Amino acid sequence: MKIGLLKETKIPEDNRVALTPDQVRTLKQEFPDSDIIVQSSDIRAFSDGEYEAEGVEVVDDLSDCDVLFGIKEANTDTLLPGKHYFFFGHIAKMQAYNLPLLQTMLRKKLTFSDYEYLVNEKGERVCAFGWWAGVVGVYYTLRGFLLREGDESLPKPDRSFTLAKLQAELEKAHLPKVKLLITGNGRVAKGATYILRECKIQELTLEQFLSDEPVEHISFYQASLDELVGRKDGQPYDREDFHNNPEAYESHFIRLARHTDIFISCHFWNPKAPVYLEQEDFEKYHLPIKMIGDITCDICGSIKSTLRSSTHDLPYYDFNPISRQEEPPFSSKDNITVMAVDTCPNALAIDASRYFGDMWCHRQPDRHEGHHYQEWGTDREILLLGRFL
Repeated sequence: MKIGLLKETKIPEDNRVALTPDQVRTLKQEFPDSDIIVQSSDIRAFSDGEYEAEGVEVVDDLSDCDVLFGIKEANTDTLLPGKHYFFFGHIAKMQAYNLPLLQTMLRKKLTFSDYEYLVNEKGERVCAFGWWAGVVGVYYTLRGFLLREGDESLPKPDRSFTLAKLQAELEKAHLPKVKLLITGNGRVAKGATYILRECKIQELTLEQFLSDEPVEHISFYQASLDELVGRKDGQPYDREDFHNNPEAYESHFIRLARHTDIFISCHFWNPKAPVYLEQEDFEKYHLPIKMIGDITCDICGSIKSTLRSSTHDLPYYDFNPISRQEEPPFSSKDNITVMAVDTCPNALAIDASRYFGDMWCHRQPDRHEGHHYQEWGTDREILLLGRFL
């Protein structure tokens, strides 16, 4: 079998790759009857030369490959007829904007594996960047808040940014004395709380968070689901019931929002579930929220001020709570600044690519350098590519 690593063709550009140079070398050694080649790219986090230094062939044309691995959706013009593709497709939920992609895949008689739906025997996803989205989302959100205040001390990540660099920048920044709220308890939230704890940011109890007393340092609270919603009929919250009957619940978010300066959304949201923030809530309840990092980026979903996604080049825009319209970022102290980059992990393309590839290469993600990533147990070691070969 001949496998090709695709050049990313989606705009805005993505610098990640499914396998790093050393991971390709390892797989080629373990599976000598198969070959892996790389499509030349000038945007990838790892250069063509780094692959060639590991003895990997770099080419422009992948038409002789059997299987093609990418990260984001491939440009429809680049899809090769009759091939098997792996990437994050964003089509399984019938996303209208990717209907042309699905139609092209059908017309060209492709077969396709979507990373998002690869799961282990427990039904848990085995290929995901969510932890990295949480880490980067926190950085972008805090950088946006500082920019609102005229503070440019947190630099914009470049292609060489790493987790260690990001943490070092946060640790030396003069962060504001504000309360930060995090929602969710999945991979994204674990990444967000990881970087906050690593940077020694104070974690509050619910009682402390709801107190009217000002904080002496930047502080955060991670809200659990039973603190965000409750049954409309007054019956006790039940997690399984909520997932089965989300329409029977109402939002209790305003109680927390009244004490929130910065809100970082890391929760999964079902369209049948309660809305946490309506557009009119900011004015109606005189909420102190001035910065929202919507990492999950559900457009006009549980947070109605998320009017659209944003990009790494232009991560921020303002939401005017009176007109309920978008305005330029940092244009008024009375606006709410929104960060809604939907490809946050790309800001740490080197580390995120290495982590992603480790899940394919018969080994658990590296913890040696303090990168705790996910709680992958030995029963979750991913052998997907080996089985495929």
